[in-house]
Amino acid sequence: MMMTSEWAFILDEADALSSMILNSELVRNYREAHQAVYSDRSLVEKIAAFNRLKEQYEDVQRFGKYHPDYHTIMKEIRKQKRELDLNEKVANLKFAENELQDLLDEICLIIGKSVSEAVKVPVSNPFFETSCHSGGCGSGGNCSCSA
Repeated sequence: MMMTSEWAFILDEADALSSMILNSELVRNYREAHQAVYSDRSLVEKIAAFNRLKEQYEDVQRFGKYHPDYHTIMKEIRKQKRELDLNEKVANLKFAENELQDLLDEICLIIGKSVSEAVKVPVSNPFFETSCHSGGCGSGGNCSCSA
């Protein structure tokens, strides 16, 4: 592939877009929320304990309810997950992650659709997947769109 002035322009625009994203309020909020979670030593220990329990959970899932520790592990993982989910710092981080991911999904859709309406862009938010105004939902017309 030869480098043309068009490619150079596209690369410059990509750099500018990247810079705008990295300097956005959403990224700043995400970084602050991430710092708040991972600078709290007790919270980091709880997250590490939860991750260790998740490994046990995966082992239990292989055998299902026949595993000797099935009920204990299932109860404990739900308890720890709820405790983490109710933590304000973790909730703020999850919210910031989702907001940033939505922005990135929207940017990807705009770029993809500017190339072609037929471009399929994987997104994490179901709203973007099923929004028919963005070129069809791909569900075979289940949502009354013209797909």
